[in-house]
Amino acid sequence: MASNASSSTQLPSKRWTYFQDALQLAIHRSAHKWTYEDFTECFALWCEEEPENASRVFTQVTQHMESSITENCERLLNELHVKENLDRLHAVVTEARARKKTGYDGQDVWREDLRPNSAVWARTVPLLERERDRLKAELASLDTENLELQTKLQSNVKTREEVDGETSALLDMLEEIRAKWSELPIDDIQSWTLGTAETVTSSRPSVA
Repeated sequence: MASNASSSTQLPSKRWTYFQDALQLAIHRSAHKWTYEDFTECFALWCEEEPENASRVFTQVTQHMESSITENCERLLNELHVKENLDRLHAVVTEARARKKTGYDGQDVWREDLRPNSAVWARTVPLLERERDRLKAELASLDTENLELQTKLQSNVKTREEVDGETSALLDMLEEIRAKWSELPIDDIQSWTLGTAETVTSSRPSVA
């Protein structure tokens, strides 16, 4: 974000300024290439009957064309980073000219016997190897994390199965108790309990 802010506050280069002025001029000429005379030839009867409305519509169409072309060009310029690239090109050319004025006689890194693909490989292969190592390390970390999650998941599944087994056994026991309870002679038990209570009551000595 800081680099974007600094680039936005940095003054544009001359190359970008010239390019932008030329582009705006080309857009203006393109939008106004269709003159009002051409417009009247296409809509001769309407322009003759309603010249004010025809003139207003022609102006609106021209302005719309210019704004539409401008918006599309700005979108392409932003997507392709044209301003940043032109500013870099201007900086490189300016630096080269400054070196030339100072009589710079340093040897260029480039050699005639140096193949372009070899130069590209020399710079890109180390970058790709570092990126490969980073991805390997990240993949190993993800594998370790996945293994830990898998172990934890298996432990949770085992615990769940044990709980389900204990719950099922408890439910079976309760069902067995309910079945045996339903087989008991409840009426006889109630009669026996009532008779026992009456016998105990009558056998207690009376209090004078």
